[in-house]
Amino acid sequence: MAVPFRRTSKTKKRMRRTHLKKEVSTLTKCPKCGAVIKPHRACSECGYYKNQEVLKKEEKESK
Repeated sequence: MAVPFRRTSKTKKRMRRTHLKKEVSTLTKCPKCGAVIKPHRACSECGYYKNQEVLKKEEKESK
């Protein structure tokens, strides 16, 4: 089994790992109801996508 000739320095190791960070996904607001959704997806609250109803949602009754 191969053994490295020199030890990898802290700087070199950290420079290699800079690309392994986690990123926050992009979120947008629904233009119809204002709910926070992922882009290019139908809104789970109102069922609209690009101002067209694509999911049938029942209205909630308020008492």
